[in-house]
Amino acid sequence: MAKEQGMKEEVRIARIAGLIYLIVVVTGIFNLGILPSNFLVKQDAIATFQNITENLMLFKYWILTGIACYIAFLFLPLVLYRLLNSVNKNYALAMVTLVVVSVPISLTNIIDQFTILTLVEKAEAPNGMDLAQVQEQVMFLFYSYNNGLRVVSIFWGLWLFPFGYLVYRSSFLPKILGVLLMFGCFGYLINFLGNFLFEGYSGSLLSEFITRPGSIGEIGICLWLLVVGVRTRQEKQKTPD
Repeated sequence: MAKEQGMKEEVRIARIAGLIYLIVVVTGIFNLGILPSNFLVKQDAIATFQNITENLMLFKYWILTGIACYIAFLFLPLVLYRLLNSVNKNYALAMVTLVVVSVPISLTNIIDQFTILTLVEKAEAPNGMDLAQVQEQVMFLFYSYNNGLRVVSIFWGLWLFPFGYLVYRSSFLPKILGVLLMFGCFGYLINFLGNFLFEGYSGSLLSEFITRPGSIGEIGICLWLLVVGVRTRQEKQKTPD
């Protein structure tokens, strides 16, 4: 009876983790993938500024999706720790530490977006700042924000290795997802180094596809935790990885 209750508790924790992960994935897709393209026009400060002024509420939603994503991301490894610390406590602690370190960096980076918002609103006010100067400052802050994303992406990659290892070593989650998550760690790191060291790397096929396995692993483990939860030992014996 106690064993059955313990299993139900594991399933409950797994589904909570899956729900939080889903929030991270959905808000992350909007914040990092969909919404930025509505604003930034590379090498064109005037068009970028105009995009913001014409879509000011959407810009605010962009900020909010980032805040929601990073707050959810902070709680995610804490729940995963409860589920996976029995597999290997040291790796579970490393997973939590890497995420906890990344979140303040991510939230601090959002300050650039708030500053852009302030500059735009001041430029629209009577006796505001010189428009051309504001446009250049907005563009500079966009680049500063993107540089911050590059730095924090190191941690977005690093945490996937201990997480993937724990998934792989567990007896109740699919090993293939653990492998994809660990590969995702190296995908993030390769992209960081490629963008830093090689001009034009961001437009290469390697840049586009190197993080795909990690993305598949993250979406896969999110859905698995949310829908399946965890497998019992009996299910593990019947179901090959």
